[in-house]
Amino acid sequence: MSTQQLERTRAAWDGIAAGYDEFVTPTEVTLANDALGRVGLRAGMRFLDVAAGAGGLSLPAARIGARVTATDISPKMIERLLARAAGERLEEVDAQVMDGHQLEFEDDTFDVSASQFGVMLFPDLPRALGEMARVTRPGGRVLLVVYGPPTQIEFLGLFLGAIQAVVPGFTGLPDDPPPLEFQVADPERLRQRLAGAGLTDIRVEAGVERLAFESGRHLWDWVMNSNPIAGMVVAGLTEQQRADVRLTLDRLLADRAAGDGPAVIANAVHIGIGTT
Repeated sequence: MSTQQLERTRAAWDGIAAGYDEFVTPTEVTLANDALGRVGLRAGMRFLDVAAGAGGLSLPAARIGARVTATDISPKMIERLLARAAGERLEEVDAQVMDGHQLEFEDDTFDVSASQFGVMLFPDLPRALGEMARVTRPGGRVLLVVYGPPTQIEFLGLFLGAIQAVVPGFTGLPDDPPPLEFQVADPERLRQRLAGAGLTDIRVEAGVERLAFESGRHLWDWVMNSNPIAGMVVAGLTEQQRADVRLTLDRLLADRAAGDGPAVIANAVHIGIGTT
């Protein structure tokens, strides 16, 4: 990644850090606990979280008692993560601004190196996985949590469907090539990437991310603050069209809820685990 690309990426994630912390981080905990259980994280283990955001994976690891080091390219995300850790008095949490393509750690430093919805976004995924493997001790684990195919990501279908209902000419996301978010949506592709990093005893297991939304505005805020690409998707919409999309989402979620309470939607994920 060039210096210019790095700065653009940092600025983009800094720009949504507050919203990410408010809307997205709280929704990551259940899946994080599931993934950490599958990788066998225990108290006292040295745990690295790459592209950690505001702590959706790091903080659950710290609650287990792991000695956590979190990295992210965004200083604003790191600030949010440290504030959350301080608020919970989680003392074994260190967080550093760092490009995950080039980790500034010695070889064999961690027992588990992981990323949830982070490294899957990297333009050079093989290099990032190689770095995660390098800094993990022999016999340690590398953990990657990624989204499955776009057709199995319900929040995306609802969001894009609402835009298409308001703007019939809207074409959606490109599929050739797909956005980086889905570069390892095929479980076999994920397995190949893990193997390419030199990992063994590879497992790619199915998981699910469940999200509860109270309103169309709630879903809109979650999506708009989950990734800078969301702002690009809606860049051409007028304020009226955006309001109409939120109203359409209200109707779609009400149909899904079929009564009182929030609408719960499910997104397919892959949980990849390999041994160094």
